Amino acid sequence: MHALALLAASVTVIGAIMVITRKVAVHAVLYLVVTLLALAALLVMLGASFAAMLEIIIYAGAIMVLFVFVIMMLNLGQPDSAREKEWLRPRAWLGPGILAAISCAELFYFISPFSASLHSLAPITAHDVGLSLFGRYVLMVELASFLLLAGLVAAFHIGRNRVEDP
Repeated sequence: MHALALLAASVTVIGAIMVITRKVAVHAVLYLVVTLLALAALLVMLGASFAAMLEIIIYAGAIMVLFVFVIMMLNLGQPDSAREKEWLRPRAWLGPGILAAISCAELFYFISPFSASLHSLAPITAHDVGLSLFGRYVLMVELASFLLLAGLVAAFHIGRNRVEDP
């Protein structure tokens, strides 16, 4: 299990570094999805499968759709055909694809019946997560929601006031 945890942690760190260093926003979003999937794999290894599913559904799903929507709304001035050709190059999706395959393979191995280490952990239930989020961490949850709302308003404001070049 330690080797799987180290592999998931290394995929997370590599994905996070790639998010920061990418020049094209869509490539950074791809690496961010891979990073979130690797974090979900780490959560499963820690016995927090409910938190891992929330990580995948909320962050890797809903928040990434919001990011892609903002990227499409801003439309950074490149013609659509040139931008799509750059997105479809194997160089753009090969890195995230390899890292996502590693994360998915270790996740499937860890939840398979062949892995006995999953059964030795005490599961964290939805009730435990709810008590933590809306108990002592309620202020942090509310601050994070205000931060997301401020980012959405700022993205809308930037996209709305953009001056078109003739």
